[in-house]
Amino acid sequence: MVNYQSFGFAGCIKYYKGKTYYMNKKTFHLVSLGCDKNTVDSDSMSQLLINAGYEPVTDSRKAQMLIVNTCGFIGSSKEESYNALEELAAKKKSGQFLIAAGCLAQRYGAEITHRISDIDGIIGTRRWMDIVDVIDNLCSDKRTTSLRHLPETATTVGIDEHGALRVSVHGASAYLKIADGCRCQCAFCIIPVIKGTAVSRPIESILSEVRSLQEIGIREIILIAQNTTDYGYDLGMKNGLANLLKEMIAVVPGVDWIRILYAYPGYITDELIEVMATNKQIVHYLDLPLQHAHPSVLHRMHRPANVDWVYKTLEKMRKAMPDLALRTTFIVGYPGETKGEFQTLLDFIEEIRFDKVGTFKFSFEPGTPAEPLGDPIPDEVKEERMKRLMEKQQQISLARNQLFVGHDLDVLIEGAGQDISIGRSYRDAPKIDGLVLVKGEMPIGKMISVHINTAMVYDLSGVVVNKLNLNHLSATVKRKKTI
Repeated sequence: MVNYQSFGFAGCIKYYKGKTYYMNKKTFHLVSLGCDKNTVDSDSMSQLLINAGYEPVTDSRKAQMLIVNTCGFIGSSKEESYNALEELAAKKKSGQFLIAAGCLAQRYGAEITHRISDIDGIIGTRRWMDIVDVIDNLCSDKRTTSLRHLPETATTVGIDEHGALRVSVHGASAYLKIADGCRCQCAFCIIPVIKGTAVSRPIESILSEVRSLQEIGIREIILIAQNTTDYGYDLGMKNGLANLLKEMIAVVPGVDWIRILYAYPGYITDELIEVMATNKQIVHYLDLPLQHAHPSVLHRMHRPANVDWVYKTLEKMRKAMPDLALRTTFIVGYPGETKGEFQTLLDFIEEIRFDKVGTFKFSFEPGTPAEPLGDPIPDEVKEERMKRLMEKQQQISLARNQLFVGHDLDVLIEGAGQDISIGRSYRDAPKIDGLVLVKGEMPIGKMISVHINTAMVYDLSGVVVNKLNLNHLSATVKRKKTI
């Protein structure tokens, strides 16, 4: 088949499964995998490409540039990333370029090119902002091997951004990345190797972006980083996150909710609690991944092992914010976890009674401090422990949800159809938590007061407060007429 691109045409004809496709030059198809932090990086790369004259397309067969922003955090995420790359490589046609970006690319650049021969370029997490330069080099350089852009010493993530916004907008909500990298050395985690040390973004850049988000009508801003509560440490700031929140509140009074994800044990200060408790824009919700509750396991994890601090801090937070919604994450089957240590974890969640819990089986990762521990606990034991923990938590989550029956909650509507609307309350972060089902079709992007009448394990349901009042008034009038 003739590669029309080599003759300088605006595009080229492609044939796939008996159909003809027209592939324009300067088009890209980007697949984003992994967490919301990765999604922000993907959207930032897209911004840079669009600014450089590239057009995004949803059909990979019509794109000149095929980009997968990969995840490499745990084994299942790595395989998902490899599968996505292999699928695009199998369909790749002459004139198309396939680029592996993100965490998997940063960590396993050489392995990717060995496993997938059709990879043209690799760009890691630390220099995502060079995506346009990488593509320009691919287009101008007739190389026979893949182009790798993986500077190991780069620590510019979050500062040298080439003008890209560090946000990802989803309906009326937006994720905003305030920092990247991590200076904690959790034994099971490869993130410091992949992303480097913690680098906070300048507060002026963040405030400029939140103003822009307010201007386009965003109702919820979700602050994210590997560790949001470490924000500003590298900039010499004390209580950096608390100070950032104060600044944000002053410049975006029109944003309804400001949500904090990915806090770290030991980093929650009295100042942060006070700011959260005294400003209604900051939702009374905290995602605090604890990973375990037994001091010995936490010590082996290289995590803060002072469980008394957890009890005291959560008690302090709940006293300041009685309606606080708490989410956490636990790992089961960590090397050396005994039956007794696991039972301590079960007892802990029964006592603390978190609103939301995520559970993961330990995933062995070469290159982490935990590598010498191996992976001695059989998968069937991990599976059984995860099942037991989640069954107990489901009972707790249902009981926590039932406390809201008969009460009114503000709900951000995100979808509607067939006389049902779907939204979230302050208690629910996007994608990872529950939903509120509302009778009737409400405007998407609106904040609606909902009277909760049903509680389920993960979700709530109810009716719009105004409609409830109207129905009550109508029923009252009918009763009077019959008297």
